[in-house]
Order: sequence, then structure tokens, then C-alpha cells
Amino acid sequence: MTILNEEQTMLQDQARTWVREQAPVSRFRTMRDKHSDISFEQETWGAICELGWGGILIPEQYGGSGLGYRTFGVVLEETGRGLTASPLFASALVGASALLLGASEDMKRAWLPRIAAGSSVVTLAVDEGSHHAPERIALSATVSGDSVTLNGRKSLVLEGIAADALIVAARTSGEVGDKNGISLFLVETNAPGLERIKLSTADARGYADIQFNDVVISTDAALAEIDGGFELLDAVLDCARAGLAAEMMGTGSEAFDRTLDYLKNRVQFGQAIGSFQALGHRAASHFMELELARSCVEAALDAIDDSQADMSQLCSLAKCQMGECLHDMTNDMIQIHGGIGMTDEFDAGFFLKRARACETMFGNQSFHRQRYISNFGI
Repeated sequence: MTILNEEQTMLQDQARTWVREQAPVSRFRTMRDKHSDISFEQETWGAICELGWGGILIPEQYGGSGLGYRTFGVVLEETGRGLTASPLFASALVGASALLLGASEDMKRAWLPRIAAGSSVVTLAVDEGSHHAPERIALSATVSGDSVTLNGRKSLVLEGIAADALIVAARTSGEVGDKNGISLFLVETNAPGLERIKLSTADARGYADIQFNDVVISTDAALAEIDGGFELLDAVLDCARAGLAAEMMGTGSEAFDRTLDYLKNRVQFGQAIGSFQALGHRAASHFMELELARSCVEAALDAIDDSQADMSQLCSLAKCQMGECLHDMTNDMIQIHGGIGMTDEFDAGFFLKRARACETMFGNQSFHRQRYISNFGI
């Protein structure tokens, strides 16, 4: 485990206290039961922005604090513990990363202060099917003079209903499957021809399908060069994978702590069930897997901050390792709690459902194993 610096330790304490007191899992349950269109509470999001977390990545010149990905990971781990629903990850990490890495100066000045303040939500629209496949972009972007016309559909866009703008991966040339010919554009969600369809998902978060019907934007809305956006997209996705792995780390840690507490307090045949050797060994195994995954996640976040050459390798490793760890941990959380673990009245199901959603987001274990083998060797 990497030792946190003084600033990170203070932020961790602040985030842990706030989540415990203001955004526990019971708050998530209340939000879910309201069936809100945006799938988060504005009060919760407003409090997060007041704490300054929306600007952790954003430099001071654009209204943020510029503390880096490792520091952001500290906060995401704590919000993951509470299953806190908000645009923090989708906008303040993924959307902000795209703008920081590829936007023009004018675009940064227009949008980054609004992301930091929480007054605007900017999210990434990349996938077009049920599986993560960033090279298989088919949504067409036809360039004519100084305008671009978008036609196609994006699936499972994070915070797609709440978003004020989308970073859209589109194909300006080439065939589906080609890395060349992919471009990124910032598209405001009030653009004529853009339609959003709210999705109902197991983890009760704010996903949407986005339909583009002759949506016309300016070429000035492009991030990076036309036809040359895949390298930028890949870098943004790596940032997203590492940040999501940090949130998953918190979810897994909370699932482990709750299960361990149950093992210590549930009495059967006159003794705590945690004293049974098989269950004790299972808990020890989960603890070791969590610590191994933590080291992978922290290494990935540090690699992004330090612009290390093996950053992509470490981000795939972190997402894969954390996905497998969280999958097993939430499975056993349900099993060890027995019948009560299967009921909606008990919180265990929330952890399992969120785990399954996070596993598939930005590439599941199979995707990242294949990426690791193909791009980095073994």
C-alpha cells in the first residue's frame, strides 16, 4: 500500500466522514426508491461540489485544485464504500480528463470551470453495443467545410440524462474496427437531432442511450485532430479505468468489512460462524485479494500522475484484478449472509449489482486480459 501524503490523508478522513454521515448506503436506497430521472440527488451532488471534489483534477487556472489522479482515487474509494450516486466519476474524472488531454484552450476555459463547480456535467459517449469495444466505432461524422454531421447511436452513456455535453467518439473515415478515422467531438445535449433515452439498470444509476439524427456541430468542437482521435480516446479510457477501479476498491472493501462483521457476530451452534475454519479461510483469501488489487489500483493512478510509459499496462491490470476481486467478494457476501442476503431489504444485493455493472464498464476482465496480451505481452 502506498503511503498517503498529509493532504491525501486529510481528504480521505473528510471523505470517509462525509460518506458515513451524509451519503451512506441507506441514502442510495432512498434515491433508488424515488425513481429519479437523473438517478442521483441534487442535494448530494451539490454537497460534493461544495467540498471541492469536482475540481480535484482540474488545474487552479480553471477553478480546480489540480491534485491529481491518486488523490482523486482516495475520494472515489470512499464514495464507492457508500455506493454514492453522483456525476463525480463520469464528469469530474472522465469528462474532465478528455478536456484536459485534448481540448483547445477556448474549450477548456468554457467547460472546465463549470465541471469543477458542478454547474455542468460532461460525460463520455463511446460504446455502441453491450460490450466495450472502443475500436468498433460506427457512429458517422461527415465533415463538410467547417461543419460536422453526426448520425448513429451510443449505448449506456454514464449520466447521459443529466449531461450538459458529451464527448462523442465518432468515425470520420475508415471502416469499423480501424483505429484510424476515429475523432472526438464535444456535443451539447440540447443540439437539435440529439435524443436521449433513459435506461433502467440493475445498479439504479443514470445511464442513457443517445440517438444522433443529423446533429450538426462545428469542426471547432473537435478534440485532437480529425481522424486522429483514437490515441486520445485510449488515454481517456485508461484514466477512466483506473478511477473506476478505485471506486470498485471502496465497494469491495465495504462488502468485505460488512461480511467480516457478520462472521464475527452471527452465532450458530453456540459459536461465531467466523470461527469455522472454512469461513475463516475464505475471509483471509478475500483480504489478500483485496490488498493485491489495491496495489494494482494505486500503481495505475500513480502511473497516470507520473506519465509512466507502462501506464496503459497498469490500468488494464488494475481494472482486471479489481473486477475479479470484487466479483468474488460480492458473490461470497451474498452466500455467507444466506437467505437474508438475497432480499431487497438487506443491502448486500446493492453491492453485487453495482459490482456487475462496474465489471463491464470500460472493459471487463476478458477484455483487459486480451488487451494486456495483445499490447504488452505476458
